[in-house]
Amino acid sequence: MDRLPDRLPDDRPSLPLVSLLPNLVTLSAVCAGMTAIRFGFQGEYGWAVRLILVAVVLDGLDGHLARLLRAKSHLGAELDSLADFLNFGVAPGLILYAWSLGEIGGLGWLVCIGFALCCLLRLARFNVDAKVGDGRQSDHFLGVPSPAGAILVLIPLVVSLQLKTPPILPPEALAGWTAAIGFLMISRMPTRSMKNIRVSRARVPQVMLGAVLVTTALLIYTWVTLIVLAAAYALSLAGSARLAWRSRKEE
Repeated sequence: MDRLPDRLPDDRPSLPLVSLLPNLVTLSAVCAGMTAIRFGFQGEYGWAVRLILVAVVLDGLDGHLARLLRAKSHLGAELDSLADFLNFGVAPGLILYAWSLGEIGGLGWLVCIGFALCCLLRLARFNVDAKVGDGRQSDHFLGVPSPAGAILVLIPLVVSLQLKTPPILPPEALAGWTAAIGFLMISRMPTRSMKNIRVSRARVPQVMLGAVLVTTALLIYTWVTLIVLAAAYALSLAGSARLAWRSRKEE
């Protein structure tokens, strides 16, 4: 997820070696994203999607590590945003271009550029809001977060991988889908943030069991599980959009 920049000084004369771990995780995510692009252009779309998933996991891990180790830094915040742009803005678009969008030539390339720019604008807005905010974390994001956008935009490819068929959408429809997900990233629709969700102590075992089962399902039934999770997230987006519409109507 997008990491909030901190206010710790970056000019300390020396750093504990362990404090480099968050940035190493971020750089590893970049390696995953770059390799996903390579696999996409080699026609290994399954591995390309898996590596985007790896980048999503590493993106969530680096921020938690930085907070746990008290190793947050301005360098880490900048690296995180740049890595998110590559992994969740550039890589998914290029994978889809190699898979199907390239068949419609310039229009497909224009959609790829537009998706990458939407991701860039979303990240820039998040960084600006974090710097001018009051330091409190909201329960909601504005727009779909970039990792979620990357997964959603790849769902047509995931469905084709599960069905073992050619692209389930014609390139023109896939272009519309890609543009729609890009729009959701830069929209001001409130989307639920997982950071501030709290779990009662009585439900901790059930939550942990559920998380382990979902992780196991992702490892064994990757495509089906990913489709189900994406569908559940899409339903949550529909609920958020409905609540936002109601609140505007009441105003």
